[in-house]
Amino acid sequence: MANRRKDTMDIRELLLHIRAGPSNRQIERDTDIDRRTVKTYRDWAAAQGLVAGPLPPLEELQALLDQTMPTQLPPQNVSTAEDYRELIEQLLKENVEIAAIQCRLAERGYSGSYWAVYRMAQKIKPHVPETTVRVETKPGEEAQVDFGYAGLLIDPLTGQERRAWVFVMLLSWSRHQYAEFVFDQKVETWLHLHRNALAWLGGVPQRVRIDNLKAAIVRAIWDDPEVQQSYRDCAQHYGFLITPCRPYTPQHKGKVEQGGVHYVKRNFLGGREPTTITQANQEILVWCNTKAGLRIHGTTKEKPLTRFQEVEQTRLQPLPETPYDMAIWKKVTLGRDCYVNFDKAYYSAPHRLNGQQLWVCGGIQQVRIYTLDRKLVATHERAQRPGERHTHLDHLPAQKVPALLLDRDSCLASAAEVGPATQQVVQTLLDDPVVDRLHTAGRLLKLRRKFGDERLETACQRALFFGDPAYKTVKRILSERLEDQPLPVVVTLPAATTFVRAADELVSPLFGGEPWN
Repeated sequence: MANRRKDTMDIRELLLHIRAGPSNRQIERDTDIDRRTVKTYRDWAAAQGLVAGPLPPLEELQALLDQTMPTQLPPQNVSTAEDYRELIEQLLKENVEIAAIQCRLAERGYSGSYWAVYRMAQKIKPHVPETTVRVETKPGEEAQVDFGYAGLLIDPLTGQERRAWVFVMLLSWSRHQYAEFVFDQKVETWLHLHRNALAWLGGVPQRVRIDNLKAAIVRAIWDDPEVQQSYRDCAQHYGFLITPCRPYTPQHKGKVEQGGVHYVKRNFLGGREPTTITQANQEILVWCNTKAGLRIHGTTKEKPLTRFQEVEQTRLQPLPETPYDMAIWKKVTLGRDCYVNFDKAYYSAPHRLNGQQLWVCGGIQQVRIYTLDRKLVATHERAQRPGERHTHLDHLPAQKVPALLLDRDSCLASAAEVGPATQQVVQTLLDDPVVDRLHTAGRLLKLRRKFGDERLETACQRALFFGDPAYKTVKRILSERLEDQPLPVVVTLPAATTFVRAADELVSPLFGGEPWN
């Protein structure tokens, strides 16, 4: 329309306003075009028969306008935001949004509409939409995965509502998808979801395009992303390549963003009352194969499930013979007690590595411990309860092991191996009714290593002979080699045979009785 129209509004757009039926004043409020100009165009449209019926293409309208419209038109309206142009320019340079600009203008007395500010902003800084290029893939080539907030679902263990997320894996060619709800985004959850999704799809794509969440990417660097070790192992097990998006560009996985997560939230979750997460996961798999799988997709114009079953399913790589063990990798430091802490349980490693950093790889069945250069140093069964302690005795200093294994039964068994006298001394120590002498008994038995069983047994015999079965006594006997000294001879006196008279016989002579010999 050149100078005959208001800025960026073309003649076709104005005619649509006129044909909609509002008054010239209303169109003025809506478009910021002077009502006298609107009247001129309304009269021109009526004269040309453009008030009803189909409109010709824009090019024909423009040509007709140039040929038939009077050259002199009433003056255009001045925008209500014109007086604030300089401030609007400044705020646009600071990337302030239009709604916020209107608020700042209102603080300075502006009473016009949001759209007047919007049109002024478009004059100053026209919005040029970024050109995008749609990337299509071959069947079986790519899957895209994403998490999205799913609102509240009921935890069946507690009966309480909890924040939940939906995980979606969508095949880029067929648009067929797998979805599952979870209560967290931990590494083990992320791996578990991949295992479930690939098993449900029955195959593995060549690559998996992901966002840069911490469960997958440790450091989001476009040229050299640092992949979480556990996820790296998962990818190697199944044989897919990890393709992270460029940081802060989620549109690189737009298929799963819009046709996956957003579609689940708008369709499956839309207006739904909270249910248990178990029920939701059962129902969404049915939904993936029916509502989502059998709809006509807006881009492909075909049913995702049909495209998957007829073409893409056979193009996927076969699943490995066994599912991924979901090994979780964690860097830890070996403590002074020769244990590492992993998932609230404790596992031993060689004491020579005390204070060093190690890798722990925790699977479903086993926990493996490696040095930083990936040398395996320990393997344990996975703990079943928090606080469990799994120990290999050869990981501990040899001199500390006996004390760790010490108990009453083992003490008595060891003492019996030495001899009956040693067993009796140990039993006497353990029978103390007041003081626990288990460790004293253990120290006594350690004398075997230094002095031998034969000498210890002889020393215990000597201690028992003198009625002093104490640890100090036995040790002194051995240290001074007294166990070889002969024991003193014990003389046993015969029983008394002297006749003993009665008391009345003894005292009777004192009172005149007969004397006795």
